[in-house]
Amino acid sequence: MKIGIPVLDELIGEIPLGKVITYYIDPEVEGDVFSMQTLYSNLEKYKCVFITSSMSPSSIRARFREFGWNVDESENFSILDAYSGYIGDISDERYIVRDPSNLDEMDKVVSKAIEENDLIVFGSLSTLIDMIGEEILDYVERWNKYARINDSVILYNFVAWPYDSRIVDTIKDLSNAVIEVGGIYHRVILGQYYGILKVDWKEVKGKAVLFKLVKPGGIKAYIPKILVTGPYNAGKSTFVHAISCRAVSVDRLGTTVALDHGHVEYKRFSIDVFGTPGQERFDPILRILGGEALGVILIIDSTKPEDFPRAKQMLEATTKFGLPYVVAANKRDLPNALGVDEIRKRLTVPKEVPIVPCSAVKKEGVFDVLDALLNLLIGG
Repeated sequence: MKIGIPVLDELIGEIPLGKVITYYIDPEVEGDVFSMQTLYSNLEKYKCVFITSSMSPSSIRARFREFGWNVDESENFSILDAYSGYIGDISDERYIVRDPSNLDEMDKVVSKAIEENDLIVFGSLSTLIDMIGEEILDYVERWNKYARINDSVILYNFVAWPYDSRIVDTIKDLSNAVIEVGGIYHRVILGQYYGILKVDWKEVKGKAVLFKLVKPGGIKAYIPKILVTGPYNAGKSTFVHAISCRAVSVDRLGTTVALDHGHVEYKRFSIDVFGTPGQERFDPILRILGGEALGVILIIDSTKPEDFPRAKQMLEATTKFGLPYVVAANKRDLPNALGVDEIRKRLTVPKEVPIVPCSAVKKEGVFDVLDALLNLLIGG
């Protein structure tokens, strides 16, 4: 199976059957979408069941549709209803727990769902803990063992309310992988991220990925600012427009006098790109812009080595915070364009820094440049 989340798919690879994954979610983050997206990503190939204990089955289906996922179109989707019994409602779902407070009945129905399905998603393990108590964790351990025997994958949503540390530690210990979904705060929430706390089937370095929710669409890795800089007339504006699905420039007589701004939807990434003016009078803002960026693309004109010192000056201004960067060797289609080795020598950039030939006018190689920077950002 696959995790179905941008970047995580590449980092952890396929999920071996019989594994248990927990999304460890900050209470203030809309984290339930992660398990929904994982389920939907596997629905075509695997039989999947969603266990609801905190909202009605109709609300679950509406939540899926909110992100453009009509799960009822698939014969592989079913719901285990452990909610309607709490409110005395009648359910016609495939799996029904008529008395959710009865652990023996809960165990019987969940075990049947594990036996008959490949992916079992618990919409809210936290709700089960709140309603039943800590003893539910003994059943969690049993279900996990049964899933291993049955070659099923179990996925838990666990909202990290201030539970006793013993409960939290037990849940982490019972999981083969733990994915943290959190928020970045400064009085109010400024952003959301996910990252790997634990994976026992592959060695993975810690990595946090910003994300945003798109309706429809689901979770997309989000890079709020990539800076495109370089000397005057190197082709920055053309490059920003070449990679963007929408872009604007402010110019006077054909020369950019303010920031270019482009938005890129690429490989399940949502990226905002900003291009800086090349004139020296704008240099005071370069350090400010660099401090807010996550990565830098330095655009150079491959035919004008006399501008390389200026390019190096602008690069140093924007990368003083240690930002990852790549060099886009633009205008490679012109007959007097320098090769990569000669550019590296004249720019004196380290050998680990990618230099990628491109032609922004012809839109050739521009996404190779973006790929090179994304590889640096996600540790690919």
